[in-house]
Amino acid sequence: MARVDSKDRKSYVHREHTLVALELASRGFTCELIKRTGRRSLTVRGDLADKTVPQQLIGQTLDRFGQLDILINNAGTIRRAPAVDYSEEDWATVIEVNLSSVFRLSQLAGREMIKQGKGGKIVNIASLLAFQGGITVPAYAASKGGVAQLTKALANEWAKDGINVNAIAPGYMRTDNTAALQADEMRNRQILERIPAGRWGDPDDLAGPAVFLSSSASNYLNGHILVVDGGWMGR
Repeated sequence: MARVDSKDRKSYVHREHTLVALELASRGFTCELIKRTGRRSLTVRGDLADKTVPQQLIGQTLDRFGQLDILINNAGTIRRAPAVDYSEEDWATVIEVNLSSVFRLSQLAGREMIKQGKGGKIVNIASLLAFQGGITVPAYAASKGGVAQLTKALANEWAKDGINVNAIAPGYMRTDNTAALQADEMRNRQILERIPAGRWGDPDDLAGPAVFLSSSASNYLNGHILVVDGGWMGR
């Protein structure tokens, strides 16, 4: 399992999963959380902008626990700038972290799940920008559109092996990635006015969908993009 949000991690811990989390810094939050439950965990330090990290993450997981059943691709980054000013460096970083690492991790996990012969679950994190273009986030929109299509492509190949590949498309969530929007009084008001639920989403709103897509309850779901947006797309 890779890079699950902290509140999603709590949901997995309480459902007796063994959790492997990729973290950028040595915060120790995840291990401490799981230690309190008496369950096993592994925290791997790394940055998915580094192409070698996916192999390290999957390799350490298999070395420690011997099998891989669920992969959550939740790493992400964003760079904001008008398209005419967007740098090659920012483009490359966003595509690498948001899309290429998703393919690499999924490829490694899918290969192992097929070898294990017991199926598995892969849950990707897309975005509303898999459906819309956004403003001044060309690489992010391109990467999330790619994640949505990659999800369908992998589902088409691996459903026969009992591997369910699906994605969650979060709406406007209170995270570091949306800090600039939250701080912009006019934009914040416009966003809230369109969301029928009348509020920004909280990362905790994604915990239930993530657990559902990782469980046997989703065994007949393949290539689906589950929108969790407070009703944004319906308006």
